[in-house]
Amino acid sequence: MQKRNQTAFPGFLLLGLTDDPGLQPVVVCLFFFMYLVTVLGNLLIILISRLDSHLHTPMYLFLSNLSLNDICFSTSTIPKMLVNIQENSQNITYRSCLTQMSFVLIFGGMENCLLAVMAYDRYMAICHPLRYTVIMEPWLCVLLVILSLLITVVDSLMHSLMVLRLSFCIHLEIPSFFCELPKILKLACSDTLIDNILIYISSCLFVGVPISGIIFSYVHIISSVLRMSSSEGKYKAFSTCGSHLLVVSLFYGTGFGVYITSAIMDSSRKTAVASVMYSVVPQMLNPFIYSLRNRDMKEALRKFFHRMTSLL
Repeated sequence: MQKRNQTAFPGFLLLGLTDDPGLQPVVVCLFFFMYLVTVLGNLLIILISRLDSHLHTPMYLFLSNLSLNDICFSTSTIPKMLVNIQENSQNITYRSCLTQMSFVLIFGGMENCLLAVMAYDRYMAICHPLRYTVIMEPWLCVLLVILSLLITVVDSLMHSLMVLRLSFCIHLEIPSFFCELPKILKLACSDTLIDNILIYISSCLFVGVPISGIIFSYVHIISSVLRMSSSEGKYKAFSTCGSHLLVVSLFYGTGFGVYITSAIMDSSRKTAVASVMYSVVPQMLNPFIYSLRNRDMKEALRKFFHRMTSLL
């Protein structure tokens, strides 16, 4: 079988979600709307968190970074797909594909880390309220965000360097609307054993460790809440955690759903559609979950829109 290295071929083909020309305009409109909602919704969360002094707390610092990460995650995949559909093209260059893959790994890993950090923040606020302001100082919050970013960048760089050494076969079709690491490895003609081992190890670290931390935090949170004598205190504690739990369930639920779907489905097109569920949908819904279920955020939004209407 003919092999091609990274300098011998122009790139890959992103097969997208459908081959039906009649459905292409529908896909463009749908994903453009989803991307617009994602960007505007998350930008609004960031703006409100910065403008309202009552939201200058560790919880909303992490939420602002999660919103920024969601914007970047969606931007790394959706615009390229929309451009390809508009140009009636499936091409993506080798460098562009690896760059996109790297950003997806960074922002996907960052999402995992931020969700775990936010769970730790809720654990400290509910289980250790007297020490919360002492421990969760601004410098520690910023350090946790920077550390999460550095870890994910190193992981992405490691995977990218491993892919650079591979040679690829003549069948360069990626059955997705963006470049995913496992699907790129399937196109390689050279040995990918080390790459797959690295994927399993990093998956355990970037999925297993955050999930374990989230479970640990919420086991202690629930235990502390149940020991509260005040029903109002219980309601307030659960309400502050409810939004985060919904976001965690949405992100990991869709992620595991895609994994199970890809394992039992033979159709590559169906797995590509399933990928939308973890790479697009959670990032679009997160702002609504936090704004509709969070009392402080709803009050800040009400003040913001009242201020804007008074100016107009």
